[in-house]
Amino acid sequence: MSTLDKFRNEVGSWLEANCPETMHWPAASEANDTISDTLSWGGRKEKRSDDAQRWLDVMADKGWTAPTWPEQYGGGGLDPVESNVLRQEMTRRRIKPPLIGFGLSMIGPLLVDHGTDEQKGRFLPEICRGEVRWCQGYSEPGAGSDLAGLQTKAVLDGDTWVVNGQKVWTSYADQADWMFVLVRSDSDAPKHQGISFMLFDMQDPGVTVRPIQLISGRSPFCETFIENVRIPRNQVVGGEGNGWTMAKALLGHEREMISEAFSERRDRNQLVELGRKHLSSDGERIDDAVVRDQITQLTMDKHALDLTIARSKEAMKKGQAPGAESSIFKYYATELNKDRYSMMVSILGPQALGWEGEGFDEDELELTRSWLRSRGNSIEGGTSEVQLNIIAKRVLGLPD
Repeated sequence: MSTLDKFRNEVGSWLEANCPETMHWPAASEANDTISDTLSWGGRKEKRSDDAQRWLDVMADKGWTAPTWPEQYGGGGLDPVESNVLRQEMTRRRIKPPLIGFGLSMIGPLLVDHGTDEQKGRFLPEICRGEVRWCQGYSEPGAGSDLAGLQTKAVLDGDTWVVNGQKVWTSYADQADWMFVLVRSDSDAPKHQGISFMLFDMQDPGVTVRPIQLISGRSPFCETFIENVRIPRNQVVGGEGNGWTMAKALLGHEREMISEAFSERRDRNQLVELGRKHLSSDGERIDDAVVRDQITQLTMDKHALDLTIARSKEAMKKGQAPGAESSIFKYYATELNKDRYSMMVSILGPQALGWEGEGFDEDELELTRSWLRSRGNSIEGGTSEVQLNIIAKRVLGLPD
């Protein structure tokens, strides 16, 4: 038996012995929940079930909430191949990850690569244990696609930066404990060079958060007002004035995260289930040939995305950082997710027109709300138009 096979067996045995039964995914036909609705994001404000807390604790003790991070900072110290084995064995057993969020997928990887030893020792272990939830302070009312035009200003006062400004579309800011934020720390420098990347506690005096109501009836996005918030200089990541470099590095991780989230949804068989329920005379074969063709095409597109992401991960195992290809994944995954929800609503027909009240299936109403929410996928994490510009310039080499 090879060393890797032995490791695989050990992982499988450990998972079966330690994962609570409730931390397994239900069958696709039994639930319509999305990843963000059913998993732990961590943080001081989150209320977790006893099983969810126990699962988080044992995985964190093992270092497997962040399996490839260094052990000294709470990670598992696994190499990429071993980490992939862990993921495969969890998927095989339909086991939910114990923790998700911007700490693990965005600010954590950035700190591993660019943080000081002090920053790594301070922030990474608490991310691994799910003790702190992070949010991202990038977009502003006047700086969305043109992020380098941001106006949130930082003025140095001794060893402290005093920050004033406003951020918008800050996902889950009302649930977050800390924010990583881009600020203009040098108003005289060219706009891409006068930016710094800083970290601050959302409980600091001067931080105000207001949820933004969306058409789906939910409020994952917020406005964040920053008034005279004092940020110590040791909470600047990557060096003062290097914020744009940090921002680009983190955006690569963010777009990878978004594409993987849509790729790994547990409703991949849901289109077929809905078709059999609403468009089948025998409960098995979908009667409408056009719908069968559309479902087949979406399934093929989904597999193509999975394979392309897998190829990219193979390159990352060799030390290649996320590049312009992350824009391809983000664009393709979000557009595919929108198409999938549009197809679901189309299959439901009149049943998708409800909002609340008697006579409607709760799962069907949830699909309608999720369809409305999916329209924002092509905006968050960089609009589809921006991604296409990046692809045109950096992948295809087209002129400006």
